[in-house]
Formats: sequence, C-alpha cells, structure tokens
Amino acid sequence: MKWVLFPAAAVAAAALLLGLNFLSYRVLKGRILRRRTWGLNVCSGRTDGGGVNADVALHAKLPRFVLIDSVTRLPFKDGQFETVLCSHTMEHVEDPDAFWRELNRVGKKVTVVLPPLWDLGGVLNFWEHRWIFLTFRKAHDRLPPRIRLPLSRTYQRRMGQRIHA
Repeated sequence: MKWVLFPAAAVAAAALLLGLNFLSYRVLKGRILRRRTWGLNVCSGRTDGGGVNADVALHAKLPRFVLIDSVTRLPFKDGQFETVLCSHTMEHVEDPDAFWRELNRVGKKVTVVLPPLWDLGGVLNFWEHRWIFLTFRKAHDRLPPRIRLPLSRTYQRRMGQRIHA
C-alpha cells in the first residue's frame, strides 16, 4: 500500500511545484508588467514593456527593440529612462552587482523581478540560473541578498547554460 501512495504524493508535489511556478512567472509577473509603461525593459525576451525593449538576443519581434552586447555595458545615457524593468534576468548573470549598477546608471527607478523562494521550480533551475535570491517577494527596488545556486556552475560548465544574459 505504501508504494501506491508514493506515486500519488509525487504527482501532487509536481502539480504544486508547477502551480507555484505558473503563479510566479505568469500571473504575478504579468501584474508587475501591467502596472505601468516601462521606459526600458532590459532582457525583454518576448515581452513588450511599452518603451524600449532591449535584449542580448532577439527572441520575438518587439516594437522599439535594441540588441545589446552586454548587460553590464548598456548603450544608453546616464539617467535616460524614468523607469527600468529587469524581469527574470538577474539570476542568470555572472555578476549581479555590476548589472545592478548599470541598470541604476541608465534608469531613475529600477524594478527587478526575481523568482521568489516559494517558487522552487524557478529558484532551483540549475541549468539556467546561477543565483538564488533570498526573498519571498517578486518585485524589488533594491537587490536582495543572494547565494550561488549549488551545482549550477558545474552543470553549466559541462553542459552549457541554456539562457545567457
């Protein structure tokens, strides 16, 4: 009887993880994006922030798109944007502090969106992410404390990082 309960518990746990990840990445991220038109949406992916959309790769056809070479050397003037959005990118970069300084150089109000600790599927994504940010919130106007994601460096060195920023 115990072995019958294990698959059911595993399915329930997987459903919970998927549900929390959906809530984090789709529902809450969508609410943050709809709060305002963002002057700059850095590492936009497939999302139009309403202003300039910038990324290191073209993922989708977006209006006002700028291809950038590096997240630590953005091709914009100091204080050029009133608002800057950086959604689900900080956890991918090698040097979050350098990226944070660059975002604050080009923007007057910077919002960083991160996977919160309760979204274990997002937080423990060692094949894409490099950092775990120690926060239960989704949006931040300051960079939260962080730790290196265990196994990410080893895995990414051997297999490659799926998403680069």
